[in-house]
Amino acid sequence: MGQSSGIGVLDKAMSVLVAVASEPGSLADLVERTGLPRATAHRLAVALEIHRLLVRDDSGRWSPGPALSELARGAPDTLLATATPVLVRLRDETGESTQLYRRDRDVRICVAAEERAHGLRDTVPVGARLPMTAGSAAQVLIAWADPADAANLLTHARFTTRTVAEVRRRGWAYSVGEREDGVASVSAPIFDHGGGLVAAISVSGPIGRLGRRPGQRLSPAVVAAGRALSRRL
Repeated sequence: MGQSSGIGVLDKAMSVLVAVASEPGSLADLVERTGLPRATAHRLAVALEIHRLLVRDDSGRWSPGPALSELARGAPDTLLATATPVLVRLRDETGESTQLYRRDRDVRICVAAEERAHGLRDTVPVGARLPMTAGSAAQVLIAWADPADAANLLTHARFTTRTVAEVRRRGWAYSVGEREDGVASVSAPIFDHGGGLVAAISVSGPIGRLGRRPGQRLSPAVVAAGRALSRRL
């Protein structure tokens, strides 16, 4: 049933919520997934439904309710709140522009960035929506995606299944002229406390400065930055 708070009814209610977090469930499913007695699972599910924390479809299966997303909107974004100093440190350490990307279905969104102060640089404005078909950040976001989802994205990508497997093995990705001519980048994953991928952190700049094998020089710093942000989550 996961972690215990010492408040039995709360822990049981949480186990019911978690049981339908990724897939709707009937009462029988709740009993199987939580290990709770049937009467207890039903009582808790109905109570959570009254508070709109769960909703029930026409077939009687429960799934997360609208109150959860309403509550979540008021919560601070821990990743963005802690990203700036890490991005600045990575920029200063590498001398290149740094970015943070989150996936939104078939695109990736730059949610934070720190630009190189002087000289030629790769400028990606915050809010920019870039394809999931090219670039080292896209490789990272696909590498830890659901396998079926990843396979669908890879049908249109400029990199292959083999590339993605290599990214997972070594823990970082690089691209040279893949998203944009003349631009190279190195990216690493950021995970939440449960090990789920939440974002990719990147360094990017002109090929003339980063070279054709940018990962050799930049990957240690980028991976360290990704791990620093993962710890903060």
